[in-house]
Amino acid sequence: MWRLCLAFRLMNAMLVQTYFNPDEHWQALEVAHRIAFGYGHLTWEWQQGLRSYLHPLLFAALYKLLTTLHLDTPWFMTKAPRLLQSVFAAVGDVYLYKFSRNNFGERVAQWTMFCQMFNWFTFFCIVRTFSNCLETVLTTMALFYWWPVQSPSTDHHHTGSIFTSRQLGLLLAGVACIIRPTSAIIWVYVGVVQLLKIQHKLQFLLSEVFPIGIICLCAMGLVDSWMYGKWTPVLLNFFRFNFLTSGASFYGRHSWHWYFSQGLPAMAFTFLPFALIGILWSKQWALAGLIAWVLALYSILGHKEFRFILPVLPIVMMYAGYAMAVLEQQGSSANSKEETAYSVPSSTSSGMQHQGYEQKKPTGGTRQGSCLLGGIIIFLLLTNIPLALYTSMFHQRGAEAVMEHLGQEAHAQHVRNVLFLMPCHATPFYSSLHSNLPMRFLDCSPSEEPGHVGEDERFMANPLGFLSTMFQGVNKSDLPSHIVLFSSLELEVHPFLNTHQYSLDKSFFHAHFAVDRELQAYVMVFTQAPIHQ
Repeated sequence: MWRLCLAFRLMNAMLVQTYFNPDEHWQALEVAHRIAFGYGHLTWEWQQGLRSYLHPLLFAALYKLLTTLHLDTPWFMTKAPRLLQSVFAAVGDVYLYKFSRNNFGERVAQWTMFCQMFNWFTFFCIVRTFSNCLETVLTTMALFYWWPVQSPSTDHHHTGSIFTSRQLGLLLAGVACIIRPTSAIIWVYVGVVQLLKIQHKLQFLLSEVFPIGIICLCAMGLVDSWMYGKWTPVLLNFFRFNFLTSGASFYGRHSWHWYFSQGLPAMAFTFLPFALIGILWSKQWALAGLIAWVLALYSILGHKEFRFILPVLPIVMMYAGYAMAVLEQQGSSANSKEETAYSVPSSTSSGMQHQGYEQKKPTGGTRQGSCLLGGIIIFLLLTNIPLALYTSMFHQRGAEAVMEHLGQEAHAQHVRNVLFLMPCHATPFYSSLHSNLPMRFLDCSPSEEPGHVGEDERFMANPLGFLSTMFQGVNKSDLPSHIVLFSSLELEVHPFLNTHQYSLDKSFFHAHFAVDRELQAYVMVFTQAPIHQ
């Protein structure tokens, strides 16, 4: 299973060539690049101490390794981080398989892998370098070790290390909370469920929860204070900005029901009906309650994104796998006098019968059941694979392709400086260019000043006026050698480009559909004529 998952995710990482959300680069790789090489842009979140350095340090170590091996070329700098994340993703897949097998048995675990591998959003997102992706892996691992078991006597099962199973789960949960403080939403629920099931509640809190929590907090405090150069309470800063001041709403607000009506339905897509059926058939309400709890708590926040609820998507796929296994069982056992199509290992059978899996009665004939299951498989593949490939290889690919091009040009010393005339953070930055050249983008940092309007909004409102002000009195030799913009703005800035003798150097396909604003079909690179003379 490990070899299968690793090979699949490595292939997955190589196929992902598109831009999804700025945080993949600007909150992970850009910070890591600055740690490893001394240059890279730190966004306002890092200036205010809202984020932990633990996640970027993983990729900083990777960059250092590439440098030591003399592999810090533009190709490796762009591909290696996702390849590393694909290894983490494969670990998460294996633990999802183990978690499913513990709860429902071998066949359900195999069908869960089918759902996990072919869910379009998992394919599109899990190998990206978001902190949410690593959080998802850690959450799956922690649930495997910690999720309340049926028998209290197995609460302290040893894992072969100094930790018991539950303690290791607690530790992994703590690391997940360091990387993404909002992960605490998950572990409050799991902790309460655990607390209700055990007898020695105070002992559990004093001997396990508090010590492991203190260890994680101290480790986080030491790492972040060292990296920030001063004592920085990241958790407090994060909580104050996101919950007390609603600062995250600066990036947009959504309806309270968005995760229920759009978020999870889009992510789970055609697997969602089977997941809902799986919940009903399995009757494992506590674990299903975790999904509802996460969706409900995140719904309170004004700013919402798909990736915020990514950690519960593997659980949704597990329930979909449960439904698929039941459907398979019904079809294959219709002509058999046996009630089940396979036997459950004794180590997991106690939970299986309680959850009703073996109690499902066959309906219909073998041929009808096989045709139904085959039709469902084809339906799931036809609805998910094209979407996975399209979003991973084509939709918004120009943002990454242009940085690959600029990285090669900079490596060949054809670039003097770059100006990005597009919504801020619309492309990767130094982590892809990997050359210490002056680059400028339109700032959109939030401000407490009343009526503050970001540079990107002022530019969009009056492109020519903004450029005239920006370059007033600037000599031609001091103008940027390369200007990057979306094709939708070409006509509006054409007078400026024509006046200062810029010509089109390269154009990259970006998208067939509008994303945030107007259709941004191509990313265009303009250069000054003397640059290549």
